[in-house]
Amino acid sequence: MATALLSSSSLFLRSNPCSQTTPLSSSYRTWNIRSNNSFPLTLNHTNTTRGHIVCAANQEAEEAFKKTVEVDRLIDALKNARDQELQKLVVENILAYNESFWIRLAARTDTCKSEDDKRDLEELASSIMTIVDRVVHKTNEKIESATDVLKGILQPVVSEVEEICWPPRDPNAINLMEKEVKQREQEGQLDEGFLSEVSAQLRQAKEDKDKPGLEAMLQKVLQLYASRVLSKRSYAMKGNEVLKAEQCLEEIIKAPESEWNTVLINNLSAEKGDISSDELYAVIKKRIERTLIRTEGGSYQQRILVEFLKGIQSRAEETAKIRQNDIKNHADPCRDDPRGDMQVQAHGSAPVNNKEDDSPVEEVSPVKPKKPSRRAARAKKDDPKEPPKD
Repeated sequence: MATALLSSSSLFLRSNPCSQTTPLSSSYRTWNIRSNNSFPLTLNHTNTTRGHIVCAANQEAEEAFKKTVEVDRLIDALKNARDQELQKLVVENILAYNESFWIRLAARTDTCKSEDDKRDLEELASSIMTIVDRVVHKTNEKIESATDVLKGILQPVVSEVEEICWPPRDPNAINLMEKEVKQREQEGQLDEGFLSEVSAQLRQAKEDKDKPGLEAMLQKVLQLYASRVLSKRSYAMKGNEVLKAEQCLEEIIKAPESEWNTVLINNLSAEKGDISSDELYAVIKKRIERTLIRTEGGSYQQRILVEFLKGIQSRAEETAKIRQNDIKNHADPCRDDPRGDMQVQAHGSAPVNNKEDDSPVEEVSPVKPKKPSRRAARAKKDDPKEPPKD
């Protein structure tokens, strides 16, 4: 029977020899299918499209796998953290607790091999939810009280009866405002909500253009905040060596804006030769780069600190330009002197004339008349032209 099947199959295979040699067009005629060459086959394009789809699918799978690995690392870190460290770790990764995180945590809870591990993950999920709810509630309270914090800082310089004026009439008011900023910054009240509130009111004051005192006051608040934050880190010491450019920058950061010019003139003085303008520009640029690295991108804190440092750089450039002009003007004081070849004496004494000419002296002392001699008096007495005196 097997022999019969093989023979029949071989006959079947030999009965269709035309399938290997007959072209595709002839098969179309056999089945009365009209051949149309105006629509060529696009097998290569189809294969290319399938390749792109496969690559895209592989990339999506790879990205999903990487995200899963990151979530697993965070879950392991939270699981192994102590009670005091857990709250800090949750706050630092507050944006990571999205839907994917909770799905992955639930999946790991379901696949635990022991009941103890499962109970630990359930307690971890409950603790994370409690901390997140507490942080969100506290953030809402801070946003609502940002205006109150700003009012408390401006209270020493704002009067309820009089209009806003800047600078304040009381010279001690700015010192009180600076102490208020320092205290509230230590308490953690000067956060992004506060900075956004100050920035919004400052922008509104600039648009209104009818409250210059309020605008200057809000700018002073941001300057005090930036000075306080940037003063926390010092880069003036490198081992036992004092970096004078860094020391100069830190002195400017801590000083009020009204004293910036004095600090710059004292440190950029050509007579002292402490630092050059280029050295100061270099440390300012480096401090800006450090600020961009240490702060969150696009945050109000980053923007305010960078603008503060750029303001110092602009003031330094203006001061250096003024000093260069002064040096040029005093380099040759006799060049444009219309009085001739003069020498400027030390300590503000009068100039000395070196030309040998007959020009009159500006100040001439009066000459006293000489007393006539006895002979001249006797001759005058015996003169016949003059009538005798009675």
